[in-house]
Amino acid sequence: MNHLFGLVGVAAILAVAWLFSADRRRISLRIVGAAFALQAGIAVLVLYTPWGIAAIKGMSNGVADLLGYAGKGTEFLFGPTEKNPLANTFAIAALPVIIFFAALVAILYYLGIMQRVVRWVGGAIGWVTGISRVESLSAAANIFVGQSESPLVIRPYLAALTPPQLFTVMTVGMAGVAGTILAAYASLLGAAYLPYLLAAAFMSAPGGVLMAKMMMPDGAGEAKADELPLEGGTAEDQVDVAETFEEGVQPANVIQAASQGALTGVRLAVAVGAMVLAFVALVALANGILGGIGGWFGHPELSFQGIIGLVFRPIMFLIGIPWTESGVAGGLFGTKLVLNEFVAFIDLGNSAGPSAALSDRSRAIITFALCGFSNFSSIAIQLAVTGGLAPEQRPVIARLGLRALLAGSLANLMSAALAGLLI
Repeated sequence: MNHLFGLVGVAAILAVAWLFSADRRRISLRIVGAAFALQAGIAVLVLYTPWGIAAIKGMSNGVADLLGYAGKGTEFLFGPTEKNPLANTFAIAALPVIIFFAALVAILYYLGIMQRVVRWVGGAIGWVTGISRVESLSAAANIFVGQSESPLVIRPYLAALTPPQLFTVMTVGMAGVAGTILAAYASLLGAAYLPYLLAAAFMSAPGGVLMAKMMMPDGAGEAKADELPLEGGTAEDQVDVAETFEEGVQPANVIQAASQGALTGVRLAVAVGAMVLAFVALVALANGILGGIGGWFGHPELSFQGIIGLVFRPIMFLIGIPWTESGVAGGLFGTKLVLNEFVAFIDLGNSAGPSAALSDRSRAIITFALCGFSNFSSIAIQLAVTGGLAPEQRPVIARLGLRALLAGSLANLMSAALAGLLI
């Protein structure tokens, strides 16, 4: 029965996207249908077919091995895991992984491997869906790097994007998750969740395109994909990824690339650690206040997660989570939306918390829903990063921020609903 509700959930998510569309008459069934088919096809491939399951498990094993190599660096700094009482804390288990993967991505970019992968995946997305090359490259980049880095991949073209195209870039950024951060999620949840995290990362790209093109379709009077006034008169078929991953000159060698990547990872790890510390403390404060107020009325168990869980409980039920568990799942999704996905994943991985009551299937489904950057703080991040690269687009980014947040959240929920049909 819960599997059947997943179909209702898929229809409901599409209905919400249609309801909030800026121009329903201009929705392209070609693009929307192809994007949905691609997202659903990836889900069937990696969650249902034997060889697809084997492939995603092989990738998961590879990522798990990389996590092990990251652990060697952590042990060198902080001592052997079995002798370190802090080994399983967030600061030791997750943050060093971000630094290692940032250095690895920088090396791959220096060697030209990342560009080739992004070109290939972006070309496939563009060929299937029919969106512009700039949009498809951005969608592909968001599978491997985050919303703070992916605009750098297409930075020469940001100023020329129309509002619907910029909205697509924003939405795939909200729906996606960086490879560096995904590895940190895995360190929090365990290697068993890697197949779901990887599947969610790949599904987020077409899912973001689907919701973006439903909620803000390409309108009449705007430049067509092959008529974009790109920098220097660049033609659409000449659009390519930027040659350097970050602003500045190309690294002189692999060592410099790794060093720059590690420093980028340090900045990211510090930012993540600071946000998690602040938000976890603020949630604890809110729970203390709510528990005190609830105690006056005989409900000392009142909490932030409980209240927000009630709000999102019907949505969790529609994507296939049993009603008895949907309140806890709704609290996790609400935490991700209001705060960030890191805090939600910490709660999901807490064996002593409310999430311990979730079944394995429900935990898998909610993992898909949580795997994305769609939260309120991401609006500010996109305004700072993308707006910094293209200052003339800042008013558009500010105007479209909340709409992109909704579209990214719907893309994550669509991935979860499709996964619920197959798990």
